[in-house]
Amino acid sequence: MNNTLLLMLSVMMFMEYAIWGAWSPVLASRLLGPLKMTGKQTGWIYGTIPLASIIAPLFAGQIADRWVATQWILLVAHAIGGLLLFVAARRKTFGPLFGVMGLYALCYASTIPLVNSLMFVQLEKHYANAEEVNTTSTFIFLWAPVAWVLAGWALTGWRMKKGTGDGSDCLILAGILSLIMAVFCVFLPDTPPQGVPGAALPFIKAFDMLSETNFLIFIILSLIVTTQIWFYYLGTAPYLQDIGVQSKNIPAVMSIAQIAQTLFTLFAFGYCLKNYGFRWILGGGAFCWLVMYLIYSLQKPKPLVIGSMALHGIAYVLFMIGGQVYVNTVAPADIKSSAQALDIVVTVGLGSFLGTQITGVVMDRLKVQDKFRWRTIFLVPCLLTLLCVAAFLLFFKG
Repeated sequence: MNNTLLLMLSVMMFMEYAIWGAWSPVLASRLLGPLKMTGKQTGWIYGTIPLASIIAPLFAGQIADRWVATQWILLVAHAIGGLLLFVAARRKTFGPLFGVMGLYALCYASTIPLVNSLMFVQLEKHYANAEEVNTTSTFIFLWAPVAWVLAGWALTGWRMKKGTGDGSDCLILAGILSLIMAVFCVFLPDTPPQGVPGAALPFIKAFDMLSETNFLIFIILSLIVTTQIWFYYLGTAPYLQDIGVQSKNIPAVMSIAQIAQTLFTLFAFGYCLKNYGFRWILGGGAFCWLVMYLIYSLQKPKPLVIGSMALHGIAYVLFMIGGQVYVNTVAPADIKSSAQALDIVVTVGLGSFLGTQITGVVMDRLKVQDKFRWRTIFLVPCLLTLLCVAAFLLFFKG
């Protein structure tokens, strides 16, 4: 494979997730802290990307499969998104911030499935078999967690030099990265529409995949599992503060998950794809989250709690990236963008939106005198995650 193309795809994946990683892990601390928002309001703001992901990816996938080259859609979406992030950094009340983040989410959610489909289309042009495609895509995917780590470290360095301030620096950093990504999209390889003119609309053909029992089970269980992931995303930053981690150190501490994700992707994920079926890969990912939440509920010793965040990184590789590889494996060639979009709609979209709402309500209900009852909070996702692990192993035949 052309080394220049491999570098381009790797940088694309890096930038896509550096943008998200700059603000998502730590924005909750700004909302719940200096801005004094409730858990429910925090859930709604974090819910903007899930809400947008219910709609935007299907439209973006449709356009990319039928009418416009993928790299140009990415350019426009990231350019507008970067400007909106700068506006969001100046909003300090719930209504205006929710509105701006909602517009930003429509832009960013459109790009998530497109970076995957662009990568797979380009790889399949250069490799004749699925094993080579999966091996190379594993290398490219590892730049996503690397991006989260480096974005977290960059934010920590920023705060060590200039102070934490009101926490809006995470949005400013994300905006800068988004504009850089928009410029980079000019240089991405041309990826024209793959659909056949006159054929059924790609997103309709993607929904037709649900008639296959195994794919339907995958979609249902993916929906349930992703509702539970948000106990990690919304809960971890304030939880770490309550067990004694300083606010300025939280971005770096939370990068443990991404370091584990990077190492697992580099040294173990390819082996898992080659030697284990998707049933064990996806079920194993859900199991890692189950164990992490059980350790969180213990609240001590602190080194064990902090170290358990590595399980989130491993789980993300096995479940989320493993799921994207599974979708690419079973999707017809002419609807790969729309099939990836359907997976994003279910996981990043509907499942995540329900997760933000469930997590926000649970955190509010289990709060006594401004103190979260973390033990009980983290036991909530354990039951459903356990049921999903069992369902994958018993019913899914991937």
